[in-house]
Amino acid sequence: MSANPIISAGAAPGAGADAPWPSPLVGWYAVGLLMLAYIASYVDRQILAQLVGPIRADLGISDTQFSLLHGLAFAVFYTLMGIPIARLADRHSRRAIVATGVTFWSVMTALCGMAGSFWQLFLARIGVGVGEAALSPAAYSMISDLFPKERRGAALGLYSTGVFLGIGFAFIIGAVVIARFAGLQAVELPIVGAVRPWQVVFFVVGFPGVLIGALLLTLREPVRRDSVGAAPAQQSTLADLLAFLKLNRLTILGHFLGFSTITLVFNAIITWAPAYFDRIHGIAVQDSGTGLGLIVVVFGTAGIFSGGLLSDRLLRRGRMDGPMIVGVIAAAALVPFASTLSLVTDARLSLA
Repeated sequence: MSANPIISAGAAPGAGADAPWPSPLVGWYAVGLLMLAYIASYVDRQILAQLVGPIRADLGISDTQFSLLHGLAFAVFYTLMGIPIARLADRHSRRAIVATGVTFWSVMTALCGMAGSFWQLFLARIGVGVGEAALSPAAYSMISDLFPKERRGAALGLYSTGVFLGIGFAFIIGAVVIARFAGLQAVELPIVGAVRPWQVVFFVVGFPGVLIGALLLTLREPVRRDSVGAAPAQQSTLADLLAFLKLNRLTILGHFLGFSTITLVFNAIITWAPAYFDRIHGIAVQDSGTGLGLIVVVFGTAGIFSGGLLSDRLLRRGRMDGPMIVGVIAAAALVPFASTLSLVTDARLSLA
């Protein structure tokens, strides 16, 4: 077999490589909208953590079932749909894929507020996961075609801040809405009628996504720079992909296991933090939400930027494994805090 096209892909740019780059205004406008979509995605996936108590009381579900709503219903289908949607993004309009995905998951988030049983909520969460799977594959591809390499890192960094902004805003929005309707058994809404306060939260966080989906249609589809016009012999095949995976299996396996473990621990803490402070320390969700949200927004965003700066510095010094080193440092820093969180008896210290 000839040289692996995946490994040597940078040597054979497509016809789009010679096209002029879009203006900074066009590029940053796109990044801004995509970041808003990313924020909305994390708000919609994370908002469930704020509603453990009231949903359990109304629908009669267990903690195990709640974990399934976060894990199996969302994460599994989010992961499974990512690859086929990424393949679609390679061949079709990324703008349309992102706009459709944002609108779909936002509607499904609102439908979570209409659920009257565990299985109805489970199906709605599957829809949220499927819709959100459309965002990042297309967004990363679009950003790569909007900015040259020397400016791409800043654009991707800004987009990535949507993770912690979204998680933080989910805590804050949930706390504000719950506090607003605290003590009420039902809230009268137009069209849908009387609903519980926790159902209102899903409506509040779902609606903005529909507007963002409409705004995404104002984006221009960027010129594809690395694959457009490439000869068939230059394009990678499934066999090339398998050969690449085999050649780099230890690196890929270590990367996958390492970052999957970090993600697992982080998501477990974030998912159950509101319920933990409520049950163990007696701090109501509407009271802990603002503090948790601000911590995630400030320190999570700072972590993204500082990690990127450290990675870039290591790369400039010739350490090609710089990004992996940053990942190892992050994992090591997480261990003492994550392992002692449940042992701390002081609520303020635990929150810090």
